[in-house]
Amino acid sequence: MSAPKNRDVRLIRRPSGLPGPADFELAESPIPSPLPGQVLVRNLFMSVDPYMRGRMSDRKSYAAPYQLGETMTGGAVGRVVSGNDRFAAGDHVVSQNGWREWFVSDGDDLRKVDVSLAPAEAYLGVLGMTGLTAYAGLTRIGGLKPEDRVFVSAAAGAVGSVACQIALAMGCEIVAGSAGTDEKCAWLKQLGVRDAINYRETDDLAAAVAEAMPSGIDLAFENVGGAHLEAALANMREQGRMLICGLIDQYNSPAPPPGPRNLVLVLARRLTVRGFLVLDHFDLMERFQEDMSRWLAEGKIKTRQTVVGGIENATAAFTGLFHGNNIGKMLVKLSDDG
Repeated sequence: MSAPKNRDVRLIRRPSGLPGPADFELAESPIPSPLPGQVLVRNLFMSVDPYMRGRMSDRKSYAAPYQLGETMTGGAVGRVVSGNDRFAAGDHVVSQNGWREWFVSDGDDLRKVDVSLAPAEAYLGVLGMTGLTAYAGLTRIGGLKPEDRVFVSAAAGAVGSVACQIALAMGCEIVAGSAGTDEKCAWLKQLGVRDAINYRETDDLAAAVAEAMPSGIDLAFENVGGAHLEAALANMREQGRMLICGLIDQYNSPAPPPGPRNLVLVLARRLTVRGFLVLDHFDLMERFQEDMSRWLAEGKIKTRQTVVGGIENATAAFTGLFHGNNIGKMLVKLSDDG
């Protein structure tokens, strides 16, 4: 029997538009051997996220571009197989060493997580950067108040679904959102979202938002851009706040699309529009995990993942994000050896 191999995914061509199979390579190599002081980790789950599309282009951004021919990186949770003086064999750790099945580390880039409190994969979702993104956006950037009327685009996605639930957990009674299928809208209703709009089934998204939120929007959590951004702007209340968390609608556009046609409303209604990145808010991690752990225990936050099996299917899982194939967090399962 041949020795087990380590498989990893590498970017071999800069995509034009939506990435395809020819842009990636699934490579094999021996499982790495740790040097003294290093740990060997076997990844259990890896995250695929829309922001990774920007890193596939060779342009300056908030995250360095992936280098051609090198293993890509991203969030992952794994189990330590061979430890050092900081991490014992069997410990579960979160890292940015995704897109591979095995890796070695000196431990500086690892964070130990407690799988007795939640499954390992939760630390890539509601208890990880996904949850922290929603939490930081609403609480620190948006200044969420219980009386706020909240609208979330891509509300059934990884960040959007957590943002909806945090708003509800913090006392907001009017929370609405958009999603791309009736199944997603039904799930949002189960979470407590008052109105869920299937944007694929409406010819006038702004009118649909107005019907769902007749008193207008105090706080918009924007994940999509394009028609969703225009619809939210059209329904903002005076002095409203808009958080720009993502603009997935344009990530695969070969040229920048035109801006929202109703941008004048930012002036007319004295809106605050602010973009944010979770990278700037890691100092909230301890407080976030305390609050999120409590909400999970109280049943105020429910988790859902779309799990794709095998690293050989990781790129298909990634491109599936842009087709709306996920409900909640999209994960790739790399090993059953948890």
